[in-house]
Amino acid sequence: MKTQSRIDAQTNLILRIHIIWRGLLALMAALSVWMIWARMAELPVWQKILFSLAAILVMVFSSYGAYQFSKHNHSGRMISLTLDYLGFVVCFVFALNVGEFFIGIDALGENFGKGIPYLGITVLGYFLGMLEEYFPTRNNASENSLKTVSKWVMLSGFLLFLWQVKALNGIVYFFGKFAQPGGMVAVIGLMVFGLSLWSMNRPNVAQALNVKTRHEQVINGWLFLSPNLLGFLIFFAGPLLLSFYFSFTDSDAIRTPNWVGFDNYAKILNIKFITLDVPDQLARDVVDIKVYDEVGRFTFGDRGILFAAEDKFFWLALRNTLTFVLFAVPLSVLPALVLSNVLNSKLPGMKFYRAVYFMPSIAAVVGISLVWQWLYNATIGYINYFITLGIEFWNNLFNVAIIDPKIQWVSDEKTALFAIIIIAAWQTMGFNTVLFLAGLQNIPGELYEAATVDGAGAWDKFWGITLPMLAPTTFYVVSTTTIQAMQVFEQVFILMNPPEGPNNSTITLVLYLYRSGFQNFKQGYASAIAWVLFIVIFGLTLIQFQRQRRSSIYES
Repeated sequence: MKTQSRIDAQTNLILRIHIIWRGLLALMAALSVWMIWARMAELPVWQKILFSLAAILVMVFSSYGAYQFSKHNHSGRMISLTLDYLGFVVCFVFALNVGEFFIGIDALGENFGKGIPYLGITVLGYFLGMLEEYFPTRNNASENSLKTVSKWVMLSGFLLFLWQVKALNGIVYFFGKFAQPGGMVAVIGLMVFGLSLWSMNRPNVAQALNVKTRHEQVINGWLFLSPNLLGFLIFFAGPLLLSFYFSFTDSDAIRTPNWVGFDNYAKILNIKFITLDVPDQLARDVVDIKVYDEVGRFTFGDRGILFAAEDKFFWLALRNTLTFVLFAVPLSVLPALVLSNVLNSKLPGMKFYRAVYFMPSIAAVVGISLVWQWLYNATIGYINYFITLGIEFWNNLFNVAIIDPKIQWVSDEKTALFAIIIIAAWQTMGFNTVLFLAGLQNIPGELYEAATVDGAGAWDKFWGITLPMLAPTTFYVVSTTTIQAMQVFEQVFILMNPPEGPNNSTITLVLYLYRSGFQNFKQGYASAIAWVLFIVIFGLTLIQFQRQRRSSIYES
């Protein structure tokens, strides 16, 4: 009874301490909001808003957690664990930054090669310990001595490795940084948040807060998800929201961004269609060339329509991107569907051919683009060489005089984009083939057997069984290939010089986004282009999804 009273007293003390700690955390969050707006005038407005929102959320949840603690509710523990875990992660990253850990990683990479021989000593010690498993001894003393020698050899090799790469000096330098005010704050934060996490997981505290097994399972699940979830929030969702804010500013990555509202989007979408009296009428006769540039014109008999835009390069990039999608997607999907049916057969060597067709999908884009750049060479490239051989053979065989075109693949605006399409289709086709092959192998064989009994031929089976059963796979393949094609960048950037190609024939939306944001330093405008690209991709995917739903033979 005395033990139970002592445990209850300890638990109540811990709960009171946590209530006080939650209150202090809420107070510090409130003070930080005041400091952000009163003492940090040099911060941009968007940073003030972002930090203030984070501080307000901490203040609200800390206050609510303290209230739930006073009621001995489990939700208070959940909130406390979440806040303490996030606080511990923030302090840990801050401590690594204060100790210049990331700079030390770069230094370690430069000296790593010098320590590789000493890592061999560590490996030797490991295999020395493994000898006991392959050559067991009957003498326990001999076994223990062998394992002891193995551990000491491994430790010696590892220490020699650290000494050779100067890691020991780096470790001393790292911990020496914690004597500074920033380092002390990080260490204190780690200790406080770590102690709070440890106390919250004590059995008596969990029992006092009516923690159930399912509660612990939920906490463990979120704990395992947290690394990926934090990475998503920090490296994807955070920059995504930040780019959305920048799309309404004139940010140039140098000066403080100013809010411009929808000006960036207005510049992108400001277009005009003007009727021309004659097809070759000059653009300056019908439009203000100080604001609008000619994108293109359409001819109808003796009349024409002029297409002008405030930002003609965006519309040229959109035209090239949609043209790329229109050709690259069918060339990536239809041959893949045919190949998957061939590779699904039981002919000898099919496993080898499956691997061969998949290899381009896993090869580096840079290497592939450089190889194709050589193949496309108009003078020494193999493509033009075989075209020349074919024309000469045809001329000699039929006694005709077909002229060798000597195609300028990457320097002619008529063929530059098509050259990129060929590379993308060739590289993507193998991956799509594997996806179709997986879908084909999931189709029950009984359906084909029943169709054979009914007298159906190979073509009837393909249209009546294979295509309908492959509908979900086809939707996935077409959607992902379309999204990938809308984001084409690497092949264009590497293959073409300049990347925009002759007469802007290969400029794409992502390439134009890159040029605007990282070459012209118009990051606000580039962010607006990115969001317009997102809307286009989302719209195309939504159309495909609606078509798939209408044509699907499966019930939801």
